[in-house]
Amino acid sequence: MRRPGGRGLSAPVLLACGALLLSGCASMPDSGDVRRVDSSPRSDVDSQVRVYGVSPGKGEQPAELVSGFLEATTSDEENFGTAKEYLTKSASKRWQPFAATTVLDQAPDVRVETDPGDRDGNGKTVVLSGKRIAVVDETHAYKPDEQPYEERIHLTLSGSEWRIDGPPRGLILGESDFQRIYRSVNKYYFADLGPDAEDSKAGDNVLVADPVYVRRRIDPVTATVKALLDGPTGWLEPVVSSSFPRGAALGRRDERLSLDDSNALKIRLNERAARISAARCARMAAQTLFTVQDLGEGSSEVSGVRLERQNGSELCALSSDAARAYAPDGVEGHPRHQYFVDSENRMVRLSDDEDRPQPVPGPFGAVDAGLGSVAVSRDERDAAGVTTDGSALYVTELASGSDDRGKVRVRSRGGSVEHGLTAPSWDGLGGLWVADRDPRQPRLLRLRGGTGPADEVRLPELDGGRITALRVSADGSRIAMLVKRSGHTTLRLGRIERRGTADAPKLSVGALRAVAPKLEDVDTFSWAGDSRLVVAGRESDGVQQLQYVESDGSPANVPEVPGPNGVQSIGASEDQTRPLIAETRENGIVRLLPNTDWKTVDQDGSAPVYPG
Repeated sequence: MRRPGGRGLSAPVLLACGALLLSGCASMPDSGDVRRVDSSPRSDVDSQVRVYGVSPGKGEQPAELVSGFLEATTSDEENFGTAKEYLTKSASKRWQPFAATTVLDQAPDVRVETDPGDRDGNGKTVVLSGKRIAVVDETHAYKPDEQPYEERIHLTLSGSEWRIDGPPRGLILGESDFQRIYRSVNKYYFADLGPDAEDSKAGDNVLVADPVYVRRRIDPVTATVKALLDGPTGWLEPVVSSSFPRGAALGRRDERLSLDDSNALKIRLNERAARISAARCARMAAQTLFTVQDLGEGSSEVSGVRLERQNGSELCALSSDAARAYAPDGVEGHPRHQYFVDSENRMVRLSDDEDRPQPVPGPFGAVDAGLGSVAVSRDERDAAGVTTDGSALYVTELASGSDDRGKVRVRSRGGSVEHGLTAPSWDGLGGLWVADRDPRQPRLLRLRGGTGPADEVRLPELDGGRITALRVSADGSRIAMLVKRSGHTTLRLGRIERRGTADAPKLSVGALRAVAPKLEDVDTFSWAGDSRLVVAGRESDGVQQLQYVESDGSPANVPEVPGPNGVQSIGASEDQTRPLIAETRENGIVRLLPNTDWKTVDQDGSAPVYPG
């Protein structure tokens, strides 16, 4: 396999490519003015196979040289030593590969542009162009950003060879190379509950996932822990905090972390962490343990974390068993049932080993319940229901012996189902959320404790859009909403900011961002993990598809799930071992149990949900 210029690949590259006919060893076109650096044709590359760059060959022309440089940046070299061979000495010192990573839909086109300032022939400008889909910043945060991309790279003659003296900012990768080289990991920080801390059912040990991207094969444990110590990403930072003291870092700059034979992690910290209390240290260790949990070998969980001072003495140690007090599933709950509304507009439930749903205990299970949508508290003790006309919200216990659904908790005067209340949603702190779609007075409300005062939540400008559906994360720090505007419905994620006092809380949703940017229309969604959602929607002029996305807008690295036709509503659990349940246009309520196909459980049911 050769690139233009007659230069063969080096032996390490041949070994890497020969093992699996791997990507990253792509050939370049041998003619034409515009060249593309071919991306990896597959992203599921075996983790044991490494891809290496190729040094520049003699007499390479500017387009070839830039193409070689871009290929070299997709290698698995820790410090990009081969890529730096394409740069002048001064540029090599200036270039910061991790200042930003630009992700394109495919590797960029490369063309040489006439440089009007080049009078002696010693300088050339090469233009990179393509379609940008995202940027990963220096904090490892992924941000969707779809727009045309163009960047100029300047080259100069160094002796008789061309070298890059004006390199691009950071890295430029096609999407398939990005997915091969990087992986998403969740850092964890504690939710800033503000005035709600005192009444939170989960106390103040509520961990919030903050997804970032680290290199898959280059010391991911160390990179992930460093990212954790650097603090939360800018989007999440206003609503979370870290128990690590400001300035805390690894004890040695060149330290490399790894799990020991018992799958435990030992971390030596600098002097900034030398005098913290035992209670605070335990929270630091909990953050660390859940952050590195998915980095163990195979399916093994991390067994514990030991934090040490600079001199090697123990600050604290936390086992995985002791860490259960901080586990995210403490607010997510352990759902025993799926719920939906049957043809008689009553609430029914279904366990994994049941084929036929049963009415829930209490007034919502009665034939005259008159429900259009429902939500269940995380402990499955209480339920909220909106009437079929969308005008009223009720809250009741899921317990036998009570026939009274109580008073109306929220009333909408929108006058129709479309302009009435959305399906409600419970967070794991005990709060119940619902939006009133009354065009004359649209509002978002949070009911304290599910039955307490309804606090109005301030929303950012929606540019003429309106909320059509919502789901709150279990940790109560994020809210996902469908927003309809100009005939299209998109999925937006906002952070929930809490200010004020316990008697007069001031809640607001800030920094809305697109979660499924490739979908022009989103039909339905559900939380499906600490930072993951399952979404049914359509790309422009496309058919409906079911996909998983991360809360930062990046595609989730999980196997695709075949979707049933015509999904109108979907329910998922943060526990990813639990089945999906959906409402479809033709088959009613269907469910996807492990290792089976979608099966109908109620031909006339609607509005399926898990607790939450």
